[in-house]
Order: sequence, then C-alpha cells, then structure tokens
Amino acid sequence: MSVPAQTPGDGQPKADRRTKADRRSRRERLHTGALVVLAVLITLFAVLNLDNVKVDWIFGSGHAPLIIVIVISLLVGIVLTHFAERRTGKRR
Repeated sequence: MSVPAQTPGDGQPKADRRTKADRRSRRERLHTGALVVLAVLITLFAVLNLDNVKVDWIFGSGHAPLIIVIVISLLVGIVLTHFAERRTGKRR
C-alpha cells in the first residue's frame, strides 16, 4: 500500500509555482531596465551640457565644458563625504 509521491505544486496553477530563480530573474530584468533608463538620462544630461562655461579658481580663471565642471564637482563631493563619514565613524 504505497501512496504515490506528489510533486510540489500539483494541482496549482502554473503562475503560483514560480521558483525563486524566476522571481530573481524578474528582479534582475527590472534592475537592468532601471540601469538602462539611468544611463540614457545621464547621456542626455551630458549631451545637453556641453556648453563652455567660465570657471573661477582661487588664482585666475579658465573655460571648461559644463559637464566636466559638474562631474568634477560630483567627484569632489563624493570624496569629501567619504572622508567625513570615516572621521565620524572613528569618533563613535
């Protein structure tokens, strides 16, 4: 008198039997799509900000494309934030 083994999901609709791999792949597709949209927006931002602007330094001034000024400002902000967070972390 043996009872036949049932496989998980028997009698359930196919949509309810999705595996973690299926959900992960959907999440990965959404993540990839979001990154593509972000890349397109960054590219548009860069293309629209190619005008030369005057940059005033402590000593003198110069001209540079606006996107370069924006990227350098972003990088300086990231570096300063990194060091500020490390310094705060040592105090705690």
